[in-house]
Amino acid sequence: MDLVVLVYAITEQFPKAEIYGLTSQMRRCAVSIPSNIAEGRRRNSRKDFCHFLTISFGSGSELETQVEIVKRLPFGRGLDFSKIDSLLLEVMKMLNKMIFNLQATN
Repeated sequence: MDLVVLVYAITEQFPKAEIYGLTSQMRRCAVSIPSNIAEGRRRNSRKDFCHFLTISFGSGSELETQVEIVKRLPFGRGLDFSKIDSLLLEVMKMLNKMIFNLQATN
């Protein structure tokens, strides 16, 4: 959830021309991560939970890519992504470990 808040805050600094581009896409990816974790957790099986964690992991990978794209664009060069980078890395590690542990118990 903290990652979502950070993504919303940094995308507020993007040019208005990006509202339907990277701003929207990054926000959707960030929101997708905890949303899929929550939905998967409420499912009735480990297999379903693992499936939704995998979707969350994919959304995190998309967000990693979009962050890297913004860093290379002129408007992104002056923005501080350090908090997003470290938190996203932590989230991705946790998701990876949870997926691995769920797959190992099946």
